[in-house]
Amino acid sequence: MHPAQMTYIATTCCLVITLLVSAKLVLTHILCWRKPKEQKAILVIILMAPLYAVVSYTGLLHFTWSSSYFTFLESIKECYEALVIAKFMALMYSYLNISLSKNIVPDGVKGREIHHSFPMTLFQPHTVRLNHQSLKLLKQWTWQFVVIRPVCSILMIVLQRMGIYPSWVSWTFTIILNISVSLALYSLVIFYHVFDKELKPHSPLAKFLCIKGIVFFCFWQGIVLEILAAMGVIKSHHIWIEVEQIEEAYQNVLVCLEMVFFAIIQQYAYSVDPYRIGVVSSSSSIKEKKKDK
Repeated sequence: MHPAQMTYIATTCCLVITLLVSAKLVLTHILCWRKPKEQKAILVIILMAPLYAVVSYTGLLHFTWSSSYFTFLESIKECYEALVIAKFMALMYSYLNISLSKNIVPDGVKGREIHHSFPMTLFQPHTVRLNHQSLKLLKQWTWQFVVIRPVCSILMIVLQRMGIYPSWVSWTFTIILNISVSLALYSLVIFYHVFDKELKPHSPLAKFLCIKGIVFFCFWQGIVLEILAAMGVIKSHHIWIEVEQIEEAYQNVLVCLEMVFFAIIQQYAYSVDPYRIGVVSSSSSIKEKKKDK
């Protein structure tokens, strides 16, 4: 069998597995629809893996198309990243019963220490106290990526269509997006550490690692492939196929493979168990007993 045929068969199998596993989790959440505010955010996050798999598979089927086509496909995935990070932040706020718009800090956690690490200590004190302003700042650090990511995607597509997209512009966008996504994920880590005690029953670390894993795997392996192509490690042996197309094909194959694992991990990270009738009723009774006391 030709290597290209084997690649298509393997990626097709990966796509089908990712879709089936994700569809099962989505369906179970819909059947156990107890907390719409939380579960809507969870569904958006769950759909990240199948969306990435479908977009990458589509790009693999048409890997000889123009670079602007690949940029468009990548933009779909990357804009969805921004939506997922926004929904994850909303999910954490929902768990804590904090208004996403008002940023009102509960009295029980007000004044907790936030410890910043390098390089953030260049712009912020090493230790700050949790209050309305510091919580608002963490949210702004997250939301800046939600704005910057789509804007950069639109600019990249427009510049490519206009034929003014030299390599230095591409690397400039890469640096900007790297800083932006790193700041967003850093703020989510800080947020997790501050509310560790309150979020612990919801297993936020596993949920966060699923998102961080998908974002960082796709982003950094794309950077590595670009470097390998620039160094001449990735080559094209056919006149009608460009090096960039080979690079994109490698990226799409890797994403299709990785999404299988992330779809499986999401079954546990975003399990439907907390929303089953017995679990919800028992947790409600516990809260009522605490109130009585």
